[in-house]
Amino acid sequence: MRFSPRQLVLLALLTLVWGVNWPVMKLGVTHFPPLSFRTLSMWLGLPVLWAAVRVLRVPLSIPRAEWRELGALTITNMIVWHVVAIVSVQALSSGRAAILGYTMPVFSALWGLALFGQRLRARQLLGVAAAALGVTLLLWHELGRMAGRPWAAAGMLLAAATWALGTQQLRHTRMTAPTLAIVFWMTVLTTLVMTLLAALLEHDRWDAPTPVVWATIVFNAVLIFGFAQPVWLYLARSLPPIASTLSVMLIPVLGVLSGAWWLGEVLHWQDFAAIGLMLAAIASVLLPPAPQRA
Repeated sequence: MRFSPRQLVLLALLTLVWGVNWPVMKLGVTHFPPLSFRTLSMWLGLPVLWAAVRVLRVPLSIPRAEWRELGALTITNMIVWHVVAIVSVQALSSGRAAILGYTMPVFSALWGLALFGQRLRARQLLGVAAAALGVTLLLWHELGRMAGRPWAAAGMLLAAATWALGTQQLRHTRMTAPTLAIVFWMTVLTTLVMTLLAALLEHDRWDAPTPVVWATIVFNAVLIFGFAQPVWLYLARSLPPIASTLSVMLIPVLGVLSGAWWLGEVLHWQDFAAIGLMLAAIASVLLPPAPQRA
């Protein structure tokens, strides 16, 4: 698998934006109900996404025969992740949430083996193993703290496993619509679901967001739903699942480092060892294969 220069640039920007967003989200949901925070971000992000679609002249029509598959992809790629993850982030530190969320490549490899008969080559297996060991090291000092809130840790793992399934399904979809059109309508459907859940579960806690909360909401609206989410789904659909998932393993590292810098979380030697393992996992899919002998 070879990455094009365009994919590499998008991958670098995606990693930076999503990595920094973990402490941003934590800051936002600390002072505002989590489902409502996500809902506001999505409503503000939809016009940004729509403008991008119009500028790129991407047709938004989805054939009626593909509506059912669109709904299924929306559930596994967006709804479960955005609902469960944002609620779990409120109960976890940004670093722990990022680490648990990015167990996704390990789940993706398991889904690929179980559902699609995918066999990983030796270098890819080493990449998955390095990612799993890196996540374990990053969790070294966090297991005791998470034990007090097991539901939040379990929720992040559930969200990661469902997201991994969605990545596999998106790669194997037979939908003929452009990726941006699929992203737009998945975002619309998810926004409607989030709005309903926020109104039912959090209406009694609604209050005017503070300037800091507004800043985190706008960050998510423009950079996450207007840029990172479409870029991720483009990469997930155009690359093999193992390549797209392992290539973003620097995101939890950035989440931990930015959380330490911004929110004062303490770093240990295991964190730095994990960085090396994550880089090895990324290298397993980014480095070109050795030329075959004639």
